[in-house]
Amino acid sequence: MTYVMGFVAAVPNANRDDYRKFAADSVDYFKGLGATRMLETWADDVPKGEKTDFYRAVAAKDDEAIVFSLQSFPDKATADAANEKMMNDPAMADMGAKMPFDGARMIYGGFEAMSEHEGKGHAGYVEGSVIAVPNTARDAYQAYTNAMSEMFIESGAVRSVDAWGDMVPDGKQTDFKKAVAAKPDETVVFGWIEWPSKAVRDAAWGKLMADPRMQAETAPGIDESRRIFGGFVPILDA
Repeated sequence: MTYVMGFVAAVPNANRDDYRKFAADSVDYFKGLGATRMLETWADDVPKGEKTDFYRAVAAKDDEAIVFSLQSFPDKATADAANEKMMNDPAMADMGAKMPFDGARMIYGGFEAMSEHEGKGHAGYVEGSVIAVPNTARDAYQAYTNAMSEMFIESGAVRSVDAWGDMVPDGKQTDFKKAVAAKPDETVVFGWIEWPSKAVRDAAWGKLMADPRMQAETAPGIDESRRIFGGFVPILDA
């Protein structure tokens, strides 16, 4: 089962090129630890919410953009081994010193894929989301995400993934749990939809919102008002 390390960070707008280079320079290192993919995306259409949003999730400043990124591993065992090596690798300290953003506000966690669907093509636009799901509703939410993902793929999406929180640490300033105001009996779910382009995404949602199947699907017991979401442009996909 695919294991995902998910990240959200606030990066100064002026450092976009530096951030992309920083990420690109780390590809070989993470691939050497077993990562099968690295995807870095830059904010394009990230709305502010009444309760929660990506900006508050990482205490973003006015001159910063949200970055939504992930690393995929073939399974949890590979990801765990990679994390253990990183914890004891001096190269990680050097990498941390070169971050062109405030790493103290970055939120991260490990997630196990619970719904994973693939279409055709390559990611040209990404919709990222994070939500808190009651532990008792895991099976129901999995069924919901599978049904939704099938409609996304049918509508032209390249990939749709939702992953259940496995290793989601508490942070001093920010973390995934705070980001969605998760309760003690809830687990954080990290998900994304890849589209060939923003235009395809826009057209697809126009049709989906009018699709009776979409109206019939509901996420039982989920507080959607706490979901954080947004549209992002890939700046690295390796």
